[in-house]
Amino acid sequence: MTETLSTGGHTPEEAAGILKALADPNRLRIFDLLMQGDSCNCELKEKLGLPPNLLSHHLRVLRQAGLVGSRRDAMDARWIYYAVNKEVVADWRAWLNEFLDPARVQERAVLCGPEGQRVAVEPPAIMA
Repeated sequence: MTETLSTGGHTPEEAAGILKALADPNRLRIFDLLMQGDSCNCELKEKLGLPPNLLSHHLRVLRQAGLVGSRRDAMDARWIYYAVNKEVVADWRAWLNEFLDPARVQERAVLCGPEGQRVAVEPPAIMA
């Protein structure tokens, strides 16, 4: 059975895949440019100054994560355009909003270790 996280129904592996895809500074830059609209390799290469093979690698990682999609030009299939997958991004945005919500943090007595054993016997000291 695959374990899901306490929010959003995603597995830790799925969440890690998305976070890993965005964990590289170049991929963040590419993703940021694609959030501004569709783009082709030549435009991304010009704006980012990345070698073509490195740009292709980063785009492949973003595509495999489902964050970015691609399509070929209708007139000349040699041209490939890249775009953000809005549905996937909306899903992960909602998940991150819920997962990182500070309201989820709950106070909890930790009863392991010496401090916890003392708390179980006597009330904690109030700090001013």
